[in-house]
Amino acid sequence: MKKGSRLTTYIVIALVAGIILGFILNRNIEPARLSKYTEPFELLPDVFLRLIKMIVAPLVFFTLVVGVAKLGDLKSVGRIGAKTLLWFFSASFVSLFLGMILVNLFKPGVAMHLPLPAANAASTVAGSSLSLKEFLHHVFPTSVADAMARNEILQIVVFSLFFGVATASMGEPGKSVIKVFDTIAHIILKVTGYVMKLAPLAVFGAMTAIIAKQGLGILKTYSILIAEFYLGLLILWFILFAAGSIFIKKRIFELFRRIREPTLLAFSTSTSEAAFPKVMLELERFGCRDKIVSFVLPLGYSFNLDGSMMYMTFASLFIAQSYGIHLDFGTQLSMLLVLMLTSKGIAGVPRAALVVIAGTLSTFNIPEAGLALLLGIDPLLDMGRSATNVVGNSVATAVVSKWEGALEN
Repeated sequence: MKKGSRLTTYIVIALVAGIILGFILNRNIEPARLSKYTEPFELLPDVFLRLIKMIVAPLVFFTLVVGVAKLGDLKSVGRIGAKTLLWFFSASFVSLFLGMILVNLFKPGVAMHLPLPAANAASTVAGSSLSLKEFLHHVFPTSVADAMARNEILQIVVFSLFFGVATASMGEPGKSVIKVFDTIAHIILKVTGYVMKLAPLAVFGAMTAIIAKQGLGILKTYSILIAEFYLGLLILWFILFAAGSIFIKKRIFELFRRIREPTLLAFSTSTSEAAFPKVMLELERFGCRDKIVSFVLPLGYSFNLDGSMMYMTFASLFIAQSYGIHLDFGTQLSMLLVLMLTSKGIAGVPRAALVVIAGTLSTFNIPEAGLALLLGIDPLLDMGRSATNVVGNSVATAVVSKWEGALEN
């Protein structure tokens, strides 16, 4: 058995074992005492994600600097950046619009008849600011050390772009810096290999804790919403792979095989960040040149969260339906555009999708208390949207590589 497929097998086994143990704990331990038993299991994914976060910031910085420097000049950076952002914004719009269509088609908020929180009840999730000032503060760092310490991916990307362009402009002295940074990036990827060996334990702990706390009963209560949302994600996957196949043809199937393991990891840990180093490795093995991967993928983690995008319109309109609030097509379209703008650069923010949704609900006079309807199942939905974020960014990187003639057979 290949090394990669062996790890995938271990992750699947850990996933199933976690569900079984979580179910046993949920059925046999009193709720008041449950946290005592789940705490050790919660530590496993917590430690794993801390190790991943330890890697992500330096990996983004060193690989992106090397990637930009290898592109050579501002003209190349601008050209590839424009193509990348064109794909990102197109994919984001498709994701948001698909969520809007499906929630209007299925009307889960009407069909489920859930008991509603009082419209004036306080929400436990703080809404995001929609001001331009707050957005720009989130984009441009005052200190790169602070940005790395807080894993502010978008701020790290901005600094890396400046640093990479400046390094390339130095000529011969810059080449020695690029060589050192390239070596450091490969060392960090080696560290990634060691950390990834802990992935099955993290998956086992995460699934045990979530099933023990939520139980399988919540799947029955919210079965309509969960089933319709995951159907939407499958449709989105089909659209993304179909769009990708226009550019890379039949190699789209090879790409799917390559990203199975990081996608499964993102799904089982409920964070696409955990899969970032592995996605980078698999895309390079797929044939994407390192300079494109190290440029496009970090940008994608800030600008191209396709699964989260679809969830935002789906969840916002679901809450409106639950409260019997009718929104006409024009209002829904304006909501879509607000979500597209306010969701950029939220990578690394805990429960980021819920934060953006909270801000959007208040903008359109929908009770923020409705978020309480989603809090119980958000971890289950987060698994699907995290996996979809990995798929979307992988396809985007492969397509941009093809556009640039940087995809090896």
